[in-house]
Amino acid sequence: MSLADTSQEIGTLNDDQRECIENCFEATEVCEWCADECLGDPDMEECARLCRDVVDIASLHARLMARSSDYSGSLAETCAEVCEACAEECSQHDADHCQVCADVLTECAESCRQMAS
Repeated sequence: MSLADTSQEIGTLNDDQRECIENCFEATEVCEWCADECLGDPDMEECARLCRDVVDIASLHARLMARSSDYSGSLAETCAEVCEACAEECSQHDADHCQVCADVLTECAESCRQMAS
């Protein structure tokens, strides 16, 4: 069963919440990839560090949303902020993994901002 199929089974979530969960998990995947590609390059340390922050915060935010936690709204704002910071950093690098990461993170930040409001 895919993530989309699984999130459809969670009846308490609306479409915006499902989309945000999927965006957070996609951000987690792409940031793991980007951080791994940045390892060993001193010029990419900040990129890797921010990617690791996104992985932790976005995965936690998705889990809190999935269980309808009262704390997911306040974490949504933090998730949006770290995604935006990481997207800004990644967009400064020419590497494909950074460019893909910046695109995914921009979308994730937008959906997290919706969840925060």
